[in-house]
Amino acid sequence: PLEKTMATGRSNKIVGQTGEYLVAAELSRRGLIATTFTGNVPHYDIIASNEAGMHVSVQVKASRGSSWQFDFAKFCDVSFKGKQQVLGEPVPCPVKRLIVAFVIIRDQPGNDQYFILKWDRMRDIIIKRHAAFLSSHGYIRPKKWDSLHCAIQEKDLHSYRDNWGVIEKTLL
Repeated sequence: PLEKTMATGRSNKIVGQTGEYLVAAELSRRGLIATTFTGNVPHYDIIASNEAGMHVSVQVKASRGSSWQFDFAKFCDVSFKGKQQVLGEPVPCPVKRLIVAFVIIRDQPGNDQYFILKWDRMRDIIIKRHAAFLSSHGYIRPKKWDSLHCAIQEKDLHSYRDNWGVIEKTLL
């Protein structure tokens, strides 16, 4: 079984790698060739292609819990006015037509959950959540005002559960 102890570099690697293989297997079940890169490519983890040679890049985000952690600056320009965070323009997608597959890895094989959406849509959800959080605190983060930590939760992704069709629609 996957390690359940405190997150370590090794346990995080195992969770990430498991997520990549699970997504690659699901893509294969859907008739696509899925090649994993095991973290060796900066913005995506899998290239999926159909028999006509059309392909799409897929970034995998795996977790054993129900949330995923991010650096907000990867999604939105941020500046500071004193201790207040000022949100600027959204960051453009790092790779054309990038898809993100979120995976919740469950204890029982076969019970894993998948949420699939375009990177731009994920970015917009993260910005909306972070802006709402900051707004509720006068745009000054409690505890550590200069932190750019943010998260997306399973509840934010429900409408993208098993949304594998977005991959077929994005193939070029």
